[in-house]
Amino acid sequence: MRALQYSRHGGPEVLEWGEAPEPHAGPGKIRIAVRAAGVNPIDWKTFTAAASGGPARSGVGYLGYEAAGVVDEVGDGVTGVSVGDDVLGTGRPTQAEYAVLSAWAAKPASVDWAIAAAAGVAGETSERGLRLLGVASGDRLFVDGGAGGVGAVAVQMAVARGATVIASSSEGNSDYLREIGASPVLYGEGVAERVRSAAGGPVSAVFDVAGKTPVEELVGLVTEPSQVVSIANFTADQAGARVTSGGSDSQPMAALAEVAELLAENKLVIKVQTFPFTRASEAYRISLGGHVRGKLVLVP
Repeated sequence: MRALQYSRHGGPEVLEWGEAPEPHAGPGKIRIAVRAAGVNPIDWKTFTAAASGGPARSGVGYLGYEAAGVVDEVGDGVTGVSVGDDVLGTGRPTQAEYAVLSAWAAKPASVDWAIAAAAGVAGETSERGLRLLGVASGDRLFVDGGAGGVGAVAVQMAVARGATVIASSSEGNSDYLREIGASPVLYGEGVAERVRSAAGGPVSAVFDVAGKTPVEELVGLVTEPSQVVSIANFTADQAGARVTSGGSDSQPMAALAEVAELLAENKLVIKVQTFPFTRASEAYRISLGGHVRGKLVLVP
């Protein structure tokens, strides 16, 4: 089996598409023949050592947290899925010819492989944030960082729940935010005032996916600090906001089922750019540059 890998920390130039041990489905898991795998910032934070502060690399590292493909192994205790089924899901690592998934949902037949692969991490993260915030019909939600991979999915999932959504982005992504159902505001200094103006007052909740706006400004937009949830500012709790990175907050199977349903109903549209695995370094250079609209996806 071949997989994307690295044996030293550095930029995208350290990545190689080469031979790797073949994984197998353990209890409660499934294995897929990968048709597409998503790229996420956590991947480059790993191989650049940004996530760990730069320790020396020992051994080979592998990448990827989401993929879509065809089931070819089913672990003990797994029900409701069979060899030959098309699925999307999350697991680690996934940027390889075969990947083991720990959470999954059936891929709608109408959905492209690349789009399905891009939905796992962003879908689970968005569902988790919206659930923690209790976003429902009639709410006014501010998504800080609405045009990126997670932000764009969160916007659409909130709109599908009946919420009114305001989202921040660069000026170049304003039209994109309108396309997916949000009222755009320019990010950066003064964003809180622009949100108040767009909302006509306070908002019900804030989902911070960018970590760029001072949390004190975000907390000032809501009546209770706990109605700010961040996935990007890990000190936000010091201002009374909530921080989530998965763990006990996560309900991945339910989240992926919701994502698959929204994809099938065309209520969730994900813009993707695809690259072959052999050109993964190009995709990661784009991801490192920031301001990605939608998701980057690797394909065989």
